[in-house]
Amino acid sequence: MTSPPVIAIVDDDTSVRDAMGRLVRSFDLAVELYGSGAELLGSPTLGRVGCVITDVQMPQMNGFALCEALRARGCHVPIIFMTAFSEQGYEQRARAAGAACFVNKPFEDTQIIRCIERALAGGQEPCPPPCD
Repeated sequence: MTSPPVIAIVDDDTSVRDAMGRLVRSFDLAVELYGSGAELLGSPTLGRVGCVITDVQMPQMNGFALCEALRARGCHVPIIFMTAFSEQGYEQRARAAGAACFVNKPFEDTQIIRCIERALAGGQEPCPPPCD
């Protein structure tokens, strides 16, 4: 029996991260919360991640850099980008990076859940296990 895919939520804002975690858990989905892209990349459970929801603007490593780092590791899970800043070109950049979805904060609960459902239905491969 395989374990359900984990939804990894990456956001440097603790309140957003926690609220997103509660929302996604309320739909009986497994969730792991990360305060930065580096935390996700260093996670021993990265191989169980089935979808990543990441903020675009974060210190040290933004959402686009996280996406590039995941792809460089052979991790082709769907990525949902979210942002409170409607910078010109963010959505186009996310689409070019292969985003499963792009949402502007604040968003409706139903909007992010639809994005997750669509991402998980895409059938992409999970991340390979980290090398020792």
